[in-house]
Amino acid sequence: MRPRPFKAIRYLPLAFYDSSFLDRVRSASDIVDIISGRLPLKRMGANFVALCPFHNEKSPSFNVNPGKQIFHCFGCQTGGDVFKFVQLYENISFPEAVTRLAERAQIPMPESDSPGAQQSKHLKDRLLQLHEAITARWQHCLAHEPAGQVARDYLHKRGVHPDAVTLFRIGAAPDAWDDTVNWAKAKGFEPALVEQAGLIIKRDNGGHYDRFRGRLMFPICDEQGRVIAFSGRVLQGDEKTAKYVNSPETPLFTKGRVLFGLDKAKRAILDAGHAIICEGQLDTIACHAAGIRNVVAPQGTALTSDHARILKRYVNEVILCFDGDSAGTKAAVRSLDDLLAAEIAIRVARIPPPDDPDSLIRSQGADAFRSILSRAEGFFDFYLRHLCATQDSKTDAGRITIVRSMAEAVHKTANAVLIDTYAQKTSQRLGVSVDAVRKEFSKKSSPGVIPQTSQKPDPDTGEIPQSLPPSDERWLLKYILESSNAAHFAADHLDPDWITHPTIRRILAIYFSIAPTAPTLLAQFEGDRFAERLITEAATDGRKIDDPCLGAKDTILRLRNRFIDKQIAVLTARINDPSITDKERFAIPPEQERLRASRKDPLKSFGDSPPPPDPFVPEPDGQFPESG
Repeated sequence: MRPRPFKAIRYLPLAFYDSSFLDRVRSASDIVDIISGRLPLKRMGANFVALCPFHNEKSPSFNVNPGKQIFHCFGCQTGGDVFKFVQLYENISFPEAVTRLAERAQIPMPESDSPGAQQSKHLKDRLLQLHEAITARWQHCLAHEPAGQVARDYLHKRGVHPDAVTLFRIGAAPDAWDDTVNWAKAKGFEPALVEQAGLIIKRDNGGHYDRFRGRLMFPICDEQGRVIAFSGRVLQGDEKTAKYVNSPETPLFTKGRVLFGLDKAKRAILDAGHAIICEGQLDTIACHAAGIRNVVAPQGTALTSDHARILKRYVNEVILCFDGDSAGTKAAVRSLDDLLAAEIAIRVARIPPPDDPDSLIRSQGADAFRSILSRAEGFFDFYLRHLCATQDSKTDAGRITIVRSMAEAVHKTANAVLIDTYAQKTSQRLGVSVDAVRKEFSKKSSPGVIPQTSQKPDPDTGEIPQSLPPSDERWLLKYILESSNAAHFAADHLDPDWITHPTIRRILAIYFSIAPTAPTLLAQFEGDRFAERLITEAATDGRKIDDPCLGAKDTILRLRNRFIDKQIAVLTARINDPSITDKERFAIPPEQERLRASRKDPLKSFGDSPPPPDPFVPEPDGQFPESG
């Protein structure tokens, strides 16, 4: 039987960037170099192996193929190219991964044709340069200048380790009105830019003055570790002086979208499986210095919905570790709605007043703080305890407030089990009938913070799980990715109808259309975790193949014969169909014989003469649906 070629398929354009730019960045970013900078790789045959960073394992199943520039974990089935690894390891988007690798390779990013986009990019680049330069200037002041002595004494008094000062790039702004103004002028930064960065303020009568004066300076970084703003703590002054002065919002900085320390904590957060949320910079720095590194803090504002969405990219649980005073408790309560809306589980670590994490670690040590974290209670246990402590449960008004407040809070989960659990716990704390509390709880309808988990794809694959292709089809993909000769033979002899699995069929259709490398083939399946798995698994399988082309020929022959056998089975079922005519029934046995005989034929290419048309087994159209 004559095969039909794969129809030329319209492949997906590579999102965000021109394919030639992506190829250039990919070529300059050797996957072994990139991954070995993060994981200890060990050579094993043609591949490198390591313990997988994306799931817990005791023996290495994470493989990196340097020839194909692909990685694949045979344990958790995660795989991809160098862009995908950076995406997953750093927990960032595809454009961010491309940007980081391009910057590492010193390849300029392509600019938008829009004048507005070019102007915006230029402004952000200049602001980043300015922030980096002023950070270094304030670090030098803290370390070496007389103007930094007060700040040095303060850090020593607070017990901040020199390593933490270096890690967080803490500096000191001199107590002068024009230090930054004059410094910026000497460095060639125009006043308008320095003003837009929030470092200086325009005077009513002309000229500028420094925003940060006589303060300990904490650089605020984005997730890539680039300085985008500052927070300055007062070191001396009268009671009217604000304790902290923060950068205003700029083209680089929106305070409700930045978590202090996230650039240094994100790997530890992923490893720990939860994030610890403190209130301030010194708390966060003290935790990191004590070896507790999965700690971040909201920046000059309460925890916001944007903060919650950022945290959700890393973990499903947070521990709120605010100060032990009433303000800290209120901050924890205010965080409930946004964290629940992001489907993040919440625990609360209660620091005994008057301590905060910084003072507790300094006075009692890191182990005492770890002990408190290990005893962190669920949010609703904490909230019930808080309500009973602040309301008089012996009075009618107090009991009503406790029940109503608990009902309103727990209903935000839209979880019937939690609602009933805390109805029971509330009744026990108040010493009243559980049925009465349940009745009061039932009067509270959910205010709308309802996690829609049932409507989301599977969290591990992002799609409805698919069955694995037959072994022959997976081996054929491996042969094709292994050898260009095998790929050419398959392109000339393989009929798409012989492939039973739709994802393998789509992968091959795109491959034969554009003849890509494994990484560029993967780029066509961005977001399709199942297709990515099949490609990376085939590309990194370390089993040695002596002759991929011969393997492809034998596999295609088996696929063809399996297809013929299915056609024969269809005719066998048809011959027993009472609805067909005698003429049709008598014509079936000769056709079955013809098909059986065709199993003995050698494989034919698309250039061979077609067989006569079969009146009873219509040729399927063989078309593969176009993507996109």
